[in-house]
Amino acid sequence: MGTRLIEFHIAATPPPRLDKALSRDVPDGENLSRTRLARLIQEGAVSVNGKVIDDPKSKVAEGSIVSVAVSEAEESHIEPEDIPLEVVFEDNDLIVVNKPAGMVVHPAPGSSNGTLVNALLHHCGEDLSGVGGVKRPGIVHRIDKDTSGLLVVAKSDAAHHGLAAQFHAHTVERYYRAVCYGVPDANDPRLRGVKGVSFEPGNIMRLTTQLARHKTDRQKQAVLFHGGKHAVTRARVVETFGSPSVLSFVECWLETGRTHQIRVHMAHAGHSLIGDPVYGGKRKLATRAFDEATTQAISDFPRQALHAAVLGFEHPVNGGILRFEADLPEDMQSLLDALRQQSS
Repeated sequence: MGTRLIEFHIAATPPPRLDKALSRDVPDGENLSRTRLARLIQEGAVSVNGKVIDDPKSKVAEGSIVSVAVSEAEESHIEPEDIPLEVVFEDNDLIVVNKPAGMVVHPAPGSSNGTLVNALLHHCGEDLSGVGGVKRPGIVHRIDKDTSGLLVVAKSDAAHHGLAAQFHAHTVERYYRAVCYGVPDANDPRLRGVKGVSFEPGNIMRLTTQLARHKTDRQKQAVLFHGGKHAVTRARVVETFGSPSVLSFVECWLETGRTHQIRVHMAHAGHSLIGDPVYGGKRKLATRAFDEATTQAISDFPRQALHAAVLGFEHPVNGGILRFEADLPEDMQSLLDALRQQSS
């Protein structure tokens, strides 16, 4: 396996740790993340003033000459699989796909194959220039197995580095469409008593909490107000259904991107998503709201009614603005059609 040697000087007032100093001063075009650099240090691939340093916490002085030996990307241990993909956009650096409900994004215990990564390894083949030293797709965000919609995936280190920075800075545009119980409304006195819920102009519900893994159910996230990770979701009602109105078609958008964020936030507000098996997706509806067939269709909806509909970001390599929109999948569209027929 071939290697390339990167050499550079440590600039003034370096950070106290070697990995941080290298991350700051490595030439921008190399697109080496701090995590990758820390791994290279531990592998003995970094020399400072001619001496190999293998501790990422080591100190480094201003003016030191650093050499980093970067190996060519190695093959991934994950098996490529010929699984059909709906590709929305693709170039040499990234790919945007419309993921179907039921597909896991990344292999994990219990889901070692049939994932989006398996499919991308087959689809992209030799076009993967390497992410983190391995020929693999660079996953910078995820959507749940049973959520459908748009995902961007890096094909190169440069794209992975740039996309990750945008997600970290919360500058990526992400809009989801969902069907939920109830009607989120600023005039609802119940909502005024729910901690973390407020309303902005235009009847936009804003949910601001901390999120962390549930203490007793490790498959769930829990709303907190101390500890955990900061999370902000906004939602507005697009359409209501039933007589009286008992369901809503809502648009949600993320300021942050935490695991299950929309699902747990909407449930916290008392507006859980139709079909959500984890956060209370089955509730009794008013007897006269819908006919029997429609009520049954709502009860039988097989997954959380959530779709990642809009994705917008700056191209991490050429700087162009990209924005994509994916139509609702057939199951959600059929549900909405049934609800509209009953509400007309």
